Amino acid sequence: MKDKIISFCSQESSHRLILIHGWGADAQDLIPFGQELLEEVALPFDLISLNAPQLHPDGTGRQWYSLFPPNWSEVPEAIKDLKSRLKSTVTNQIPFQKTFLLGFSQGGAMALSAGLGLPLAGLICCSGYPHPGWEPEDPNARILLTHGKFDEIVPLHAIDEISYILDKKKIDYQTHLFNGGHEISQEVIKTISLFIREYV
Repeated sequence: MKDKIISFCSQESSHRLILIHGWGADAQDLIPFGQELLEEVALPFDLISLNAPQLHPDGTGRQWYSLFPPNWSEVPEAIKDLKSRLKSTVTNQIPFQKTFLLGFSQGGAMALSAGLGLPLAGLICCSGYPHPGWEPEDPNARILLTHGKFDEIVPLHAIDEISYILDKKKIDYQTHLFNGGHEISQEVIKTISLFIREYV
């Protein structure tokens, strides 16, 4: 289960979107969103969703590392594992430079930690947060941060913490705040599709 990948791939695809789910979800969770997003993008993309390595404590869903309570000591190994899996998706047809990485919530934190430093076409963090001690590498990647103003799961100040760290490193990024909670709204889908189309 831990290495499970759900993929929708085509010989005609020129780019790739990789999805990193949140705490308690699994690889299936973001597939409907990813398909809707790529319909909006309207370009030939492979779609891949990765399964987190650990079972969620209640036995349903997955987690990238223990979160309630958080076990931050598990994070380095989780990041190493995710980087390895991301590298395994690279092909001659679609290298990292044509790959977009999108993470939601805990998956957003993982995308930031594992994705920055890789030569991605773009990185999208939805309702994410920075890991303690996060020191982002400058990948010259394009970064989009989205967050709901009324998010009760990952409070809005998390995007300020990410922004502060990126600003200190002089890493460019875009932000999109919306009137919603812990979610990826239709408004956000349109924002992400524009971001992707800009950098394809």
